[in-house]
Amino acid sequence: MSRPPTFTPPPSVRSLDLHTSRGTFAVLDAQPGPGRRAGSRTALLLPGFGGSKEDFIALLQPLAEADYRAVAVDGRGQYETAGPDGQQAYAQEELARDVLAQAEAVGGPVHLLGHSLGGQIARAAVLIDPAPFRTLTLMSSGPAQISPGQQQKVKLLCDALAVMTMDQVWEAMKSLDPPEDADTGPGNGEDLRRRWMRHNPAQLIATGRQLTAEPDRVDELAAVQPLPKHVVSGERDDTWPVPLLDAMARRLDAHRTVIAGAEHSPNTDRPSETAAALAAFWDRH
Repeated sequence: MSRPPTFTPPPSVRSLDLHTSRGTFAVLDAQPGPGRRAGSRTALLLPGFGGSKEDFIALLQPLAEADYRAVAVDGRGQYETAGPDGQQAYAQEELARDVLAQAEAVGGPVHLLGHSLGGQIARAAVLIDPAPFRTLTLMSSGPAQISPGQQQKVKLLCDALAVMTMDQVWEAMKSLDPPEDADTGPGNGEDLRRRWMRHNPAQLIATGRQLTAEPDRVDELAAVQPLPKHVVSGERDDTWPVPLLDAMARRLDAHRTVIAGAEHSPNTDRPSETAAALAAFWDRH
C-alpha cells in the first residue's frame, strides 16, 4: 500500500463520480487551467493493492501544470467505489474491462498508468483492447507474481480476511507489522485506517490471490504494437526486484525510468520527480 502525504486534494482537483457503462467510479480529476492545453492529453491512473486514487494525489497538480488532465480512480471495491461481495466480481478480466469503460468515459485515447497491482490490471486491459490507449506506463509492476516474501505476506493477509473483520485485521497488522501501512500515529494514520475499512474484503482477497499467481505475459504485451511503453520504479523494490523490472523493460523495448530515492511507490516517495518523468514520456507521444 502506498502512503499518500495527505488525503485532501489540492483546490484545483475535483473529487467526483465517473459514470461509465460498467458502473460509477470515484475519481480525483485534475485538469489544466484556463488557456492551457488539454484535448487528448488525458492520463488515467490506477492504484495498487490496498491503495486508492489518493496514492496519486501529489502527482495531480504537477501533471495539470504540465498540461495534462490526470484522472485517478478507485476501482470497484476500492475505498470510495462500491463493489459486490462475491470474489468472482474481482476477476482480473472484470477489472480490466472496467478500465476500458473508464477510458471511454473520460474521453480516450488516454495515457494509461498502473501502479503495482494496477499495472497488471492495466496490462490486462491493453491485451483485451489497446485502441483506447496512447501509451502504457507500468509503475513498480512486474512481469509475473510478486516476490516470495511478499507472496507469504499477502497469503497471510488473505487468510486473515477470510475469518476476521476488517477492523480486526487492521489491529493485527499494527501489532505484527507496525510500519506505515498500519500507522495510526501523527499525520494521516486515521485516513489510512478509514481507507482500509472502506475496502471490500472480497476485492482484497481476490486481487491478493492474483498477485501471488499472475503469469508472465510480457511477450504478449510486447507484441502489442505500436503502443509506446514505459517502465517506472524506484531504486529499490521488495515486491518486484529492480533487476527484474530492468529485464522486463528490455523485453518490452520500453522506455525505462528509475526514480532516485524512491522505493515501491515513486508516486508518494518522490512525486515531483515522478510527475516530471511521466510528463516527459507522454510529451514524446
